[in-house]
Amino acid sequence: MNGAFYRIDKFAVPAAAREEFLMNVLKTHAVLQAQEGFISHQVLEQVSGSGEFNFVTIAQWESAEVIDRVKAVVQAAHRARNFDPQALFERLGIRADLANYKPIAA
Repeated sequence: MNGAFYRIDKFAVPAAAREEFLMNVLKTHAVLQAQEGFISHQVLEQVSGSGEFNFVTIAQWESAEVIDRVKAVVQAAHRARNFDPQALFERLGIRADLANYKPIAA
């Protein structure tokens, strides 16, 4: 087991909102990749049978402290481009489950 921590965010995105949502995810991930303590990330997509897409973003970090520090950096980047994720989610009908995870010995 390594000491890495993970930020795993899950989104249910209506089909009509897919492109705008994905554009903003990619902009945020560009900010993440430039941060010290960043290890890797993935963006995964699943087409749901209900006319929406399920997205999972997984960012791997060196520690929980790095995740906490980077959260402020991402918020500042959002403010700099006048982007409010919560407003986007409400406007487009996106449901989100955002959380930090740590590995456990299995």
